[in-house]
Amino acid sequence: MATSSRPGGRSARVRAAVRDGTLAELADKGYSGLTVEGVAARSGVHKTTVYRRWRSVGGLITDALALAADEPWPIPDTGGVEGDLRALARLVVTGFADPDEGPISAAFISAATQDEAAARSLHAFFLARHEQSAVIHTRAVARGELEPGVDPAELVRAAVAPLYYRLFVSHEPVDAAIADRAADAALAAARAGALNRPG
Repeated sequence: MATSSRPGGRSARVRAAVRDGTLAELADKGYSGLTVEGVAARSGVHKTTVYRRWRSVGGLITDALALAADEPWPIPDTGGVEGDLRALARLVVTGFADPDEGPISAAFISAATQDEAAARSLHAFFLARHEQSAVIHTRAVARGELEPGVDPAELVRAAVAPLYYRLFVSHEPVDAAIADRAADAALAAARAGALNRPG
């Protein structure tokens, strides 16, 4: 959504209200139950305004993800790369298990499988998360725990991808032990050179 008002002005307040309404509707009804009318009623913003600025459910999802991508991710700093990766993987598990945040995150994944704009926004969201989490690799290199050639984004992908597979493909349970195992496997792959940057 393009806005012309100054940051913090009415346009920003409307955007924040609609974003909050979108998240609340996703938490209650999931992606399949998300409607522009429902978000308008929930946010207190007239539906014609919502239609004009966001146009569709896809626009609402896209903007909510864009705002989320700008928010900081609490990257763990445990003093060692093994602990950092384990804590990061556990963040994913606890996030999806959270009764408030979990359904919203799941709805974003569902939206990305059905809406091209949402898929692009989710891709950008994860790119932002990879950039933020690159510090795990930077610290590990400084401590002599990993080689500089390891791809920081691939390291994070390898640590969390098995969790997403269990949550959204095989529908198997995930817990702290599963998170630790995924993180340890990613670290082993990185140390074996399997996650190095091309070339």
